[in-house]
Order: sequence, then structure tokens, then C-alpha cells
Amino acid sequence: MMQFDHIGVVTTDKKPGERFVSATRVWVTDFQTHPFHVEWLRYEPDSPVKGPVRTMPHVAYRVDNIAKAAKAKNLKVLLEPFDGGIAKVGFFQTDDGAVVELMEYDLRKTK
Repeated sequence: MMQFDHIGVVTTDKKPGERFVSATRVWVTDFQTHPFHVEWLRYEPDSPVKGPVRTMPHVAYRVDNIAKAAKAKNLKVLLEPFDGGIAKVGFFQTDDGAVVELMEYDLRKTK
């Protein structure tokens, strides 16, 4: 099952309350407190993230298992799953080019 979590929008502007994700060298805002579940992403120039993940907006879904969900939806891997701090996350692309983030929350951390 996939449950909507947030949308991510790339920006070059600093946003209030940003936090740094060292694995991808990107500043992100807290989509959980945004009234419309928007996550702003501001990449450092030396970020290892390239291509559509860095240049396009994404839609994120909560899943029980990233690998199974990606396979079931026939998604192309753009960024292998990594520890995003609040969840294990991976970035994928649909057949028509949309960027999708799959998030596997550790229930022990969300309680």
C-alpha cells in the first residue's frame, strides 16, 4: 500500500527551519508542519544528487517496503534507498517521467 506523504519542490532560496541531510548534501524543510505537506529542497553545489531528483519536483509516499513497492509499480531507480533521518528513503521515476520518493518509516522513531 502507498499512502501520500508530501510533495518536494526544489528551490535556491533559503527557507526558515531548514535542516541539513548530509547523505545528499541538501537543506530540507519540515513537510510535516507545512499546512500543505510541502518540502522545500535546496541542494549544496557539491551535492552528489544529479538528474531529475535534483531538478524536478517529487511526490512522496509512505510504504511498508521500498523494494517491494518499487518493483510492484515498475519504478526506475534514480537514487538508491538511504537513511533520510526520519525514514529510509529512495527516489524513483515512473514510466512517464515523474519523480517519486518512497519512504519506509521506522515505527519506533515515529511514536
